[in-house]
Amino acid sequence: MARAWRIEYDGALYHVLSRGNERQDIFRDDQDRSRFLESIAEMSERYDMDIFAYVLMGNHYHLLLKTNRSNLSKGMQWLGLAYTRRFNIRHCRSGHLFQGRFKSIIVENDAYLVLVSCYIHRNPLRANIVERLADYRWSSYPVYAYGCKGPEWLKTETILSQFGDRNRHQAYREKVQRYSEEEKRLWEDLKHGMILGTTEFVKKLRDNFLPRSVQKEIPQQLKIRKDVDPSNLIRKAAEILDVDMLLFQQSRRIPKSVKANRDLLVYCIWKTGILTNEKIGELFGVSYSSISHIVKSVKSELETNEEFLEKFMKIYSLFKM
Repeated sequence: MARAWRIEYDGALYHVLSRGNERQDIFRDDQDRSRFLESIAEMSERYDMDIFAYVLMGNHYHLLLKTNRSNLSKGMQWLGLAYTRRFNIRHCRSGHLFQGRFKSIIVENDAYLVLVSCYIHRNPLRANIVERLADYRWSSYPVYAYGCKGPEWLKTETILSQFGDRNRHQAYREKVQRYSEEEKRLWEDLKHGMILGTTEFVKKLRDNFLPRSVQKEIPQQLKIRKDVDPSNLIRKAAEILDVDMLLFQQSRRIPKSVKANRDLLVYCIWKTGILTNEKIGELFGVSYSSISHIVKSVKSELETNEEFLEKFMKIYSLFKM
C-alpha cells in the first residue's frame, strides 16, 4: 500500500475520513456511536484539536478539525486504536477495525471549511438514510442548523461566524440546501487528492513542505513535484550561468566551458525529479541515455571540485520547491 503524505503544522485545517476494514460497520448500535464521540472528546483534549463538524455513518466517519499543534497523525492513530480496543472488548472480537490508514485533506481557510462542513453534513442524505438531515442524530448538523445543544468539545463559532450578523442557523441551513449546486465547484479545487484550496495555497505548501528528494512510495509528492512548470526555473538558472538554451538545442558541438555549465544545469533539473530523462534530453538536444552519463559525470565532479560545488549550490537553490 502506498504511503500517505501528511503535511502537518500548527493551526492546520483538515477533513478526515476513515472506513471500516473491508467496508464493514464500525458502529453496530447507538452505544458504539456514543463511545466513539467520547473518544473524540478525549482526543480533542489530549491532542489539543478543535473539532468543527462530524458525521458518523455505518461503516465510516468524517471529521472536520484543526490541529493547534502539528500532530494530526498522532491524534488520529490514537483515536483509531482507542476506539478499536473499546469496540473489540464490547463485541468480543479481535483484529483490525479500520481499513488501513485514515484519509485526510488539508483545507486552506475558513471559507473552504464552511463548504466541507456542508459536504460532511449531507452524508446521510446522499446515503438515503433520512429524508431530512434534521432527523439524523449522529451528526453536528442539528447544532449548526437549529442551534441544538451539541457536545462541549464541538467548536461551531469558526464556521457560523462566516455568516455575519444574520440568523446564523437559518443561513447555515440555506447554505446546506444550496450546497448540491456548489459541490462540483468545491471538488474542482481539490489538488492532488490531498489539498483543498487555491493554486497559491498549493504553492505555499509545496515551498514549505515538499522535500527536495521526493519519495517514490508517496504518490502525492510525485504529483505535486510534476505539477511545477520548470521553464521559469530553467530560464533563471541559465541566465546565472550565462548560457543560451538555443545553443544546446541547435548545435551538436559546444565549447567545453559551456558544456560544463550545461551539464550542471541538466543535473539540477534531473535532481528535482520534475522531468523524465527523455524530456530533459529534448530540452538540451541530447538523447535520454546521455542524461544518465551527464548526471554520473557531474556527481563525480561535485565530489572533487569545490568551485563547481559552490556553483551548483547557488543554482540548485532556485529549484527548491
